[in-house]
Amino acid sequence: MSTVVVAKKAGKVCIAADSLTSFGDLKLSSYYDAAHDKILSHDENHLGIVGSAAHQLVLESVFASKKITEKKIDIDLSSRLSIFESFRALHPLLKEKYFLNSKDEDDDPYESTQIDALIANPFGIFGVHSLREVTEYNKFWAIGSGAEYALGAMFAVYDTASTAEEIAQVGVAAGAEFNNASSMPLSSYVVELQKTVKK
Repeated sequence: MSTVVVAKKAGKVCIAADSLTSFGDLKLSSYYDAAHDKILSHDENHLGIVGSAAHQLVLESVFASKKITEKKIDIDLSSRLSIFESFRALHPLLKEKYFLNSKDEDDDPYESTQIDALIANPFGIFGVHSLREVTEYNKFWAIGSGAEYALGAMFAVYDTASTAEEIAQVGVAAGAEFNNASSMPLSSYVVELQKTVKK
């Protein structure tokens, strides 16, 4: 799977991810993978996606596609509610045009998008989960198979670290060190927070 993290400190946010792709027991490291960066950029937003490797390519296609304009889908990732509304509007498109299998557990209250992602942008750091739940984070968070290691490491350094980037890098390094589905090198993106955050 992956280790993807976000952190916020000193007026900046950082998103970072490891670079290993795995298919069961088969590993595809950054040495062999020409597209090993797990962070997708769209306008002023950076998204780190875990789960199926297809998710990133699908979202790259969606963001580059005229289908968004044709369907009048406004992608707004600036707040918790706007992220929810964007993913709610995208869900039918993912099913119709990208053949998303939305079936997960029989007792799930809603159809699944099958996507778990972290977002970093000038408005903050957010998480989107498979049932389109959206969380805004105050300090840091991690997703993927290395998340537990990353969370512990970021918690340990948060108060003493100077920057969001330093915190994020420590998180990914811990995930890569202790999780067999994560590996260095990492990629990271730093964004300056807006002075007045949009509500």
